[in-house]
Amino acid sequence: MAGCGFSGDGVLGGAVAVAVRGDRIVWTGPPAALADAVAWSGKEPCGVFEGAKNAMAGGASLPVLEFPEGFLMPGFHDAHIHMFHTALYLSPLAERYCGENEADAVARLAPLAARRPEGGWLLTQGWRDYLWNPPVAPTKASLDAAYPNRPVAMYSGDAHTLWLNSCALERLGITESSVPPAGGSYDKDASGRLTGIVREAAAMQLMPRIVAEFPPEELLDAYRGLFAQLNAEGITSVCDVSLMALPGLDFVRDDLYQQLLDAGQLTVRTHLFPTLLDGSDRLAQLQQQLNHPLLQAQGYKQFFDGVSSQHTAWVHSPYTNPRFPGDNGRPTVEPQEMRRLLAKAHAEGQPVRIHAIGDEAIHQLLDFFEEEAAADGALAEPRNAIEHLENFQPADMGRLARLGVVASVQPRHITLDPGGPERDLGPARVPYMWPFRTLLDEGATLAFGTDSPVTATNPLDAVYTAVTRQDADTHQPEGGWLPAQCITAQEALRAYTVGSAAAANRGHELGRLAPGYLADFIVLDRNVATCEAADIQKACVRATFVGGRRVF
Repeated sequence: MAGCGFSGDGVLGGAVAVAVRGDRIVWTGPPAALADAVAWSGKEPCGVFEGAKNAMAGGASLPVLEFPEGFLMPGFHDAHIHMFHTALYLSPLAERYCGENEADAVARLAPLAARRPEGGWLLTQGWRDYLWNPPVAPTKASLDAAYPNRPVAMYSGDAHTLWLNSCALERLGITESSVPPAGGSYDKDASGRLTGIVREAAAMQLMPRIVAEFPPEELLDAYRGLFAQLNAEGITSVCDVSLMALPGLDFVRDDLYQQLLDAGQLTVRTHLFPTLLDGSDRLAQLQQQLNHPLLQAQGYKQFFDGVSSQHTAWVHSPYTNPRFPGDNGRPTVEPQEMRRLLAKAHAEGQPVRIHAIGDEAIHQLLDFFEEEAAADGALAEPRNAIEHLENFQPADMGRLARLGVVASVQPRHITLDPGGPERDLGPARVPYMWPFRTLLDEGATLAFGTDSPVTATNPLDAVYTAVTRQDADTHQPEGGWLPAQCITAQEALRAYTVGSAAAANRGHELGRLAPGYLADFIVLDRNVATCEAADIQKACVRATFVGGRRVF
């Protein structure tokens, strides 16, 4: 098939071929090894082999796709993506941008307001006040001045905060006397008036009501567009993880997936992770309903804290720039309740994916997993994962590896907030931020993703950042941020294939070029495992296959 490749475990030197029967790989190796079974008609023995049944039986006809200069590897698997929001914000239904400042963010609403129905919601995602000039939190006042009579909802870039105008607050029924759900807040000014900023669980609770106005066919079109983009970027699998911490609000849209699967339009292998809740049977229902190789429900997702930039990630010692005495962030679920929820999932034999960014959230989760392992006398199977893991207590890096917990991380988070870790956590904690090199050296399994729409879906940008510790857009800082934590390109590719398959608990059949594995693979125009780091982002996807079917 190609001039060289990567199996998921290492680089494949020389020409390499793959034979496919149905949706599975049945043979891999050098093309010349099939010479006695295939009439090559003078062609150089280098190609993707479809119709492998004929080849293995010695048949004379064999469809061949050839990429003599290509690089063959398993398809990229985004281990942490929010598909509904990614599809929505990449579609004409909404806009996605950060803006230069509050006024600029409001001004950029104009094209969306012009194309959306009068009186309907104006929805955006991407603002980050700490990147603005000046870096101050916005309020409803600026939105009210521009849009006094239609609701506006602007979701932050980290997907944890909503910025609403007065019309939106009124439509949602939020007043000064409203009580936010546990783990959330409605911000107020010094006089007790709502500012329009809604955080964490409160924001998550409101989003489903906001997007309920969008017609189903428009949402299906948004998903189709997203699938096409992912396939063009070499993405063959995703883990669609719940973005909500509340009942019935997970945004894992099995209804849309089922319609697309039935229509033959599901071109990304999808693994669903709805919210872990007490007394909920949603996961069991999904697992009974969805048993297709392309669409499965694989476990639970829950939140244990927030994000460092908003001081809602739960840290052991107070933030270096505290907003009040004892500013340590907070758990979004009380620790004893989290312990009980994890015990429930463990008793059901279901894996969990838990959002934990701060070092104390990570530490206590590892305590819980360690208790489970001690009770069972063995590491938990199927494998659990912790999501994001930005800031470690030093001893916990080795403990995570010993417990077999997958580190589901997003490389582009490293450079989202230049100077932010130093500002919020101080120099003593900075060396333990996103410690990919240390985690691998300790024996941990890394799974890579993007957390899209928080960062863009392009996997090559994420690989570049993991290898260089530089931002994929600005290529800064020079020399990389904490360069001792750089990993190799092969290690990054393994995290995006084998590691992500482990996070989906499908490592036995996904993520490798090997007989018996699902035929999900891609061809790039260069060897990204060995090329210069500066050339990784220059690679182009020439072909994408899902289950042996060419989808790009």
